[in-house]
Amino acid sequence: MFVLMEELLDKLKLLSYEEEALRRHNMRPLSRHYFALPTNPGEQFFMFCTLAAWLITKAGHPFEQPQEYDDPNAIISNILSQLRSFGRPVDFPPSKLKAGYGEQVCYVLDCLAEEALKYSGFSWKRPAYPTEELEEEEITEDDAELTLHKLEEDVVEEESDNEEDFLDLNVLKGQTYRSDMNDTPKHEEILQSTTDAVEWNLEVERVLPQLKVTVRTDNKDWRIHVDQMHQHKDGIESSLKETRGYLDKLHNEISRTLEKINSREKYINNQLEHLVQEYRSAQALLSEAKEKYQEGSGGVTERIKVLSEITEALERVKQETEEKGSSMSDGAPLVKIKQALTKLKQETIHMDIQIGVMEHTLLQSKLKEKSNMARDMHAVMIPEATVGAY
Repeated sequence: MFVLMEELLDKLKLLSYEEEALRRHNMRPLSRHYFALPTNPGEQFFMFCTLAAWLITKAGHPFEQPQEYDDPNAIISNILSQLRSFGRPVDFPPSKLKAGYGEQVCYVLDCLAEEALKYSGFSWKRPAYPTEELEEEEITEDDAELTLHKLEEDVVEEESDNEEDFLDLNVLKGQTYRSDMNDTPKHEEILQSTTDAVEWNLEVERVLPQLKVTVRTDNKDWRIHVDQMHQHKDGIESSLKETRGYLDKLHNEISRTLEKINSREKYINNQLEHLVQEYRSAQALLSEAKEKYQEGSGGVTERIKVLSEITEALERVKQETEEKGSSMSDGAPLVKIKQALTKLKQETIHMDIQIGVMEHTLLQSKLKEKSNMARDMHAVMIPEATVGAY
């Protein structure tokens, strides 16, 4: 889980989560083991929801940023549904994510970070190791065992740092060696010094600053660390001696003050015991009155509901009664009935007239047909001879 959290932090840094996600919500950067260890479950859960929504959006799926007072179950279900849409398996209950830390939280964020990296076109490559030049090992030497080469290096470093002119020991050695070789046959001849002492002292004072040798101390040397430890120990012991008296005095004063407070508290409790009893009895009476008030308020609410129902039923009955009374006292329907009856009578008279006309027409047509038939029959019975005579 800790390794997974470190990998998740590297992926979030590749996605620039500090600039895009944290600064927008004024949040601090994550530590190496933020979601691996429980610190503040509420803050960790909100950070998890914020990063998950940002990663889902970075992966190409629009996702609404969760708020602080949203339903946690709805947020977790939405995140898991988005995770399943990416093809990632979810084989743990959603309640594991409510704590805001743990292996499941790291797993969900790691999967979403991988999808966001895929969507952004990022691909992992082989690491390119830089070519490092082999440095010469530094030899830690004791101050009493300095070689001439070491002194020369220290002198050169001091010349570059302090911009002072120091004497090169190799050059000095070479000059001394050559002077010794040149003056070897003369050593035997020198029996008495002809150099003035004042001039010699002046020359020594002139050359003395150039003969200064500075040896740098290595801060990695264990001897320096031991000396520093001893110095700090001595400083702590000296400071402790001075502060121990103040601390003891402060401890005694605090203990005396606590004793006074305890005694004063006992005295006040004894003096106010009867008032405390009265206060307790008043509290009991108040609780009983509250219970009675709650019971009475409950009955009042029930009766108010019943009254409202009865009022509604009464209003309905009044409305129905008014409708029936208005229908009974209104003469418009009777007028309409009379008008309908007169109209029916008129239509009946018209129908009777039409029926009589139709009967008369039918009778005339029947009589006409009978006369036509009788004429036809009489014409058939006349003989042809008589017809010719005519």
